[in-house]
Amino acid sequence: MSRHGERPAARPSEQALDRALATAVRRTGAAVGGVYLLDARQQVLCLVATGGLPPEYADPWTRIVLATQDPVADAVREDRLVWVDGLEELARRYPRAAAAQPYRFCMAAAPVCGTDTCRGALLLLWPAGRSPRAGHRERARMTHAAHRISGLLKAAGEPPAIPEQPRVVQVRALDTRAPQAALGFSERLPGGSLALDTEGRVVFVTSGAARLLDCDAASLLGRLPWQALPWLDDPAYGDKYRTALLSREPVSFHALRPPGTWLDFYLFPDPDGISVRVIETALADRPPTLAPVRPPTATGPAGVSRLYRLMHLSAVLTEAVGVRDVVDLVAAEILPAFDAQGLVLSVADAGRLKITGYRGYRPEVIACLDGLPLDTGITPAGKVIATGVPSFVTDPDEMARNYPQAPRISGKQAWAFLPLIVSGRPVGCCILSYERPHTFTADERAVLTSLAGLIAQAMDRARLYDAKHQLAHDLQQALLPRRLPRVDGLDVAARYLPASHGMDIGGDFYDVIRLDHHTAAAVIGDVQGHSAAAAALMGQVRTAVHAHATAGATPDQVLARTNRVLTDVEPDLLVSCLYAHLDLTGHQITLASAGHPPPLMRRPDGHTAPLTVDPGPLLGIHADAVYPPTTVPLPVHTLLALYTDGLVEVPGRETDDTTAGLTDHLARTDVSDLGRLIDDLVHHSWPQGRHTDDIALLLLRTRPRRR
Repeated sequence: MSRHGERPAARPSEQALDRALATAVRRTGAAVGGVYLLDARQQVLCLVATGGLPPEYADPWTRIVLATQDPVADAVREDRLVWVDGLEELARRYPRAAAAQPYRFCMAAAPVCGTDTCRGALLLLWPAGRSPRAGHRERARMTHAAHRISGLLKAAGEPPAIPEQPRVVQVRALDTRAPQAALGFSERLPGGSLALDTEGRVVFVTSGAARLLDCDAASLLGRLPWQALPWLDDPAYGDKYRTALLSREPVSFHALRPPGTWLDFYLFPDPDGISVRVIETALADRPPTLAPVRPPTATGPAGVSRLYRLMHLSAVLTEAVGVRDVVDLVAAEILPAFDAQGLVLSVADAGRLKITGYRGYRPEVIACLDGLPLDTGITPAGKVIATGVPSFVTDPDEMARNYPQAPRISGKQAWAFLPLIVSGRPVGCCILSYERPHTFTADERAVLTSLAGLIAQAMDRARLYDAKHQLAHDLQQALLPRRLPRVDGLDVAARYLPASHGMDIGGDFYDVIRLDHHTAAAVIGDVQGHSAAAAALMGQVRTAVHAHATAGATPDQVLARTNRVLTDVEPDLLVSCLYAHLDLTGHQITLASAGHPPPLMRRPDGHTAPLTVDPGPLLGIHADAVYPPTTVPLPVHTLLALYTDGLVEVPGRETDDTTAGLTDHLARTDVSDLGRLIDDLVHHSWPQGRHTDDIALLLLRTRPRRR
């Protein structure tokens, strides 16, 4: 069913819902309203009814992923009224939404909840000029309207059907009457005049306007301007028109009426509609060159809606870092936006199609498709990459004519094969698939083709990031010990975690050195910076520490001699380091520190605290620096946690507070599994992940020695 075609009659429950929406818009004084319902299977909020705005302009927001950062999604997830007082706050709190809605207005989203869960949301928009603050009475009206809609949904019993396109609710009655005196006044004015209702439909037109627009009045009344006048269906004009509708601010623009007549449009909006003046542009004000005449568009969203949908999706894709991020974002944002159920992202690799991510397919299907040659006859993907021309297949019969095996493999019913091309170079193919036949409109094809370019750019960046990140990781791992030695009387676990952002190599390191049958050394350190130079210096420090430790040097001597090595080579980078000598027979530990955070010690009785270690200066500053040793008892069943500052330096929190919280957590945590304990400690400091610096963590636990 086309967007502008005949729609089936609304059921009684849907009619009641539409009336409740219209009432909510009128009683709150809003300009636009919409009702979203949750598709629980896909976790997507779907716009089922809208009023006060042409349906084309709501197109970019008809489907909102529940997990995304959006006012409507927040209202449902958090079960609260979300109020946004203007464009600046929208851009600050919801940058994705602001990219698709760059207009001055206020908005509110109220959750529509049942007895145990939220089922959707009521969205209301007010134009510019309204007070940015919502008073108690206004909030109460919005909440009451949301509760009324919730009651209607509950009374309907079965879950409401979610339409393919939202129903358009007539918030205010269409009135094409004009008093005779007002009509005479309008007719006597030079140029032409039109009146639009709050949904943008033409409700009044003078003969002068009909003459200037070269269209009879009957063809204009009750229609949206760009429907009756295809030459006005242009993003440049549509943006002005949308500004008047949403922001209720006067705007003006030039437009070319084919073949060569320039017209000036002046739009004067208020809460009841828009008054439009049309006059022929003076010769002196006409643009120096004529703009090309755009052909009439097919059914589908207006050009400006297409533009802002692409802006929104582009903003989403800028958040992708690695290939996995691209797959997740395309699946979360783009599949719901186009009502698709399947996704395959593949790249061209050595003449074959290498699948990098997918959604909505069984693993055995992906196994059949992964690694196919580019000239395969099973899928059009290879041909699409080779030619750079997208392919849209509306049903299995069409696919079977050229690729007989494709429908039998996947069971899908329609496909969009989109080439991913960067600077004329094919990088892969994006496949969107549908579980039922799907007709791709001209505008949908245009949006998907444009979107493929955005995905291609994101995928190219992501593959480069992954390659550099893997190279950095491999180099880092090569410089760290491949395995830690087994020491009688000591359990050991260690982990290096690179920063969540950035591609450079870190300088964090750790090591455990078996000195003899009853002694061992543990070392942890952090080289300043994130670069190849930092990694190289880390390798030098680790080698120097290992050499001096195995030569029999005491902890203070190990750091002092390593420091002299660094000051001789003048690396321009500083290093923190903690060296610990463990006497497993005498049950004591001697430590020396070069400006490194002290380790945490959990004693056999569970008491946990940072060790007091007198630190010396960082390595590489003064050649004659002294590193005083500290010796403390080390009973059996004692746990030591050595770490770099990335574990405790959390933005917005004092390091001492983070360390104290980590200490308290270690005192109350099960320490039987050291590998799991490392994960637990990192999660405690960084519950959301995405730590901003590298983390090295070394755990040592003493146990009875074998006899």
